[in-house]
Amino acid sequence: MLKNNLKLLNFALLMSFLNFIFFHIPFFTFVFSKVDYKSWNGIVLIISLITLMVVANAFAFYLIFFLSRIVGKILLTLTFIISSVAVYFINTYSVIIDESMIGNIFNTNYEESSSFFSLKLILYIIFLGILPGIYIITVKIVNVPLKRFLTTTSLTLLFMIIVAFANASNWLWIDKNSKTLGGLAMPWSYSVNTSLFYIHEYKKNEKEILLPPATIKNNEKSVVVLVIGESARSQNFSLYGYGKNTNPLLSKEQNLHSFKATSCATYTTAGVKCILEHTNTDELYEILPNYLYRNNVEVIWRTTNWGEPPVHIKNYQKKENLLSNCKGEDCNYDGVLLSDLKEQIAASTKNKILVILHTSTSHGPTYSKKYPSRFETFKPVCNSVELGNCSQQELINAYDNTIVYTDYLLYNVIEDLKQLKDYKSTMLFVSDHGESLGEKNLYMHGMPVSIAPKEQYEIPFIVWVSEGSRQLKPAKNLSQNHVFHSVLNFLGIQSPVYNEEMNIFK
Repeated sequence: MLKNNLKLLNFALLMSFLNFIFFHIPFFTFVFSKVDYKSWNGIVLIISLITLMVVANAFAFYLIFFLSRIVGKILLTLTFIISSVAVYFINTYSVIIDESMIGNIFNTNYEESSSFFSLKLILYIIFLGILPGIYIITVKIVNVPLKRFLTTTSLTLLFMIIVAFANASNWLWIDKNSKTLGGLAMPWSYSVNTSLFYIHEYKKNEKEILLPPATIKNNEKSVVVLVIGESARSQNFSLYGYGKNTNPLLSKEQNLHSFKATSCATYTTAGVKCILEHTNTDELYEILPNYLYRNNVEVIWRTTNWGEPPVHIKNYQKKENLLSNCKGEDCNYDGVLLSDLKEQIAASTKNKILVILHTSTSHGPTYSKKYPSRFETFKPVCNSVELGNCSQQELINAYDNTIVYTDYLLYNVIEDLKQLKDYKSTMLFVSDHGESLGEKNLYMHGMPVSIAPKEQYEIPFIVWVSEGSRQLKPAKNLSQNHVFHSVLNFLGIQSPVYNEEMNIFK
């Protein structure tokens, strides 16, 4: 039984021990997989990490509760609840709570976040978050004199420094795995990385860096439709040699080309930014739609997704804007993006048009809810948000059906463009990142790109060109940054930032 009357030091140690037991199995599972735990050095490293984990958290709790009992109870209760949610996602989807994952969380809307709710998540929150929180709120903590507090904190700091320097031979290993270790250590993974995320967001959004003025070189009527895919990995497209026929329509198209490509990152915000910028950088340069709109090109953005950099154009249309003129089953899915698209292009008074369709078709975990029932080609499918509860075949079947639906959407974009005979036209389909479907016990996406499996960064880059318009250069491997320069070239836009080596058209 837990006591209801504890000295401050004993309370801090107890909370740290519970925090260690509840939330650090993934941390030490990773450590045991990476070190030789039978060797003397491995034993020392593991014992040192356990000791530092418990002592460092106890030190933080001790300090906070000495300064303010009320604030300490509120913060620690929230910590246990948030950690319970975090460890649920780590255990269920094998994610790492690093800065990029924090960005994913803050760029997730209600529709996407609600798809993750499950009984298992509720149980995690109740038993690992709420019940400890009730104890934290009700327990009586006996304070300590200032002199004892200073002595305890000084000795604790000295102890942690000694343990750290005793492991000097392991610093290189810790540095090499610091991202993963930091992303699995609770509560530091989300508290530190949330701070870093907001610091970098503030710096990034201070001011968009404008690109130099561009010039439209000719009056030829031309249109580019850029379709940004969501979580589409190339290995599940039959256009890339996949054994199942996931591209029944595109495989019959003339003037269609598929290139091998990789994404800059494994999460939406960075992937979409990379597709739209002229070079891969941490700076916020003016993105493609803003740049072309500012230089007198008609730009249309339609989206069922989120996570793009700030878009400054007139025709920015979300799903709810498109629903009013949409009819049929597809209106509840990404098919809504095609509603009256051809008519909107034809109504433009400008000769140069860029259309961007930002889809959400293959986003997990509810793959089976991302397409109309008539596209359930492969069965049985996974219907659970806890992907580990499904067989891998059920999971892959559900995901493959999203690719079949993507095939249908891209085919219809091409058919619309074929009917716009006054225009030279092209369609580019590029995904923001890939997706893990249980390989190496990983699910979805968001792993740091330096350690991510290929499933999370090998993406499709599919191009269709209208008859008699343009030919394509032979290319083996493309990046997402090829989009910016290729769009400029196809539309006949001259710019100081244009890079011919990053253009796919002859």
